Amino acid sequence: MEININCDLGEKSKFHSIENDPELLNIVNSANIACGYHAGDEETMDMVIKISKSNGVSIGAHPSFKDKENFGRKKMNLSSSEVNKLIIDQYEILQAVAQKNNENVTHIKPHGALNNMACEDLDLATTIAKSINDIDKNIIFLVPTGSKMELAAKKLNLKIACEIFADRNYEDDGNLVSRSKNHALITDPKIAKKHVLNMVKNQALSCFSGKQIPCEIDSVCIHGDNQNSIATAKSIKENLLSNGLILKPLNKMKKFN
Repeated sequence: MEININCDLGEKSKFHSIENDPELLNIVNSANIACGYHAGDEETMDMVIKISKSNGVSIGAHPSFKDKENFGRKKMNLSSSEVNKLIIDQYEILQAVAQKNNENVTHIKPHGALNNMACEDLDLATTIAKSINDIDKNIIFLVPTGSKMELAAKKLNLKIACEIFADRNYEDDGNLVSRSKNHALITDPKIAKKHVLNMVKNQALSCFSGKQIPCEIDSVCIHGDNQNSIATAKSIKENLLSNGLILKPLNKMKKFN
């Protein structure tokens, strides 16, 4: 069984350091790279792409609301045309840097508030899906499993990769536990690796209550901003490999070829 590990990278900002990025790129299979709207800059994009290329890591755009002041975590109500432009502009920014390195952007994963809103708003999810379809129908849309974005992407027959979060707990409705609650994050690598393996092998979300929700899982997202992110990432990777899973970049998975 194939599985992918992805990580949000290149998020250089007052909120986030990129010091872990080179080491994370030795562990993950796919990189979601900030395109300058919530974090990052062209120099950082270039660095992440170069390391990704040397490590065989596939490259994805991580578009956000244009809001560096809040790291793209503040909700914004934009028109469909504004959202369409937001997605296409950020893809083109990253694609231009990628092509300088003879690489291509092969997936797109929304960031922060844009992602959270589109998980629950089918109209917004559809606008993002249509934007990706306008860019290139072969680009993989990386979405939280069970979200409205998954639904919107299926309606347009896009290539969809469904992800789970390694370091987050889930509510019984399949949503992530709010960061305002003290059990939102999983910071112990031993707990995280068991959490991930159970979900991947069972193709089901493991909720904090113990409830299981059947779903599609193609990818595991590891956040690079937790205090134990490197240890967690290594632990999860080793555990998946030792249990017979085959790790692949998104664009190399049989599902998409």
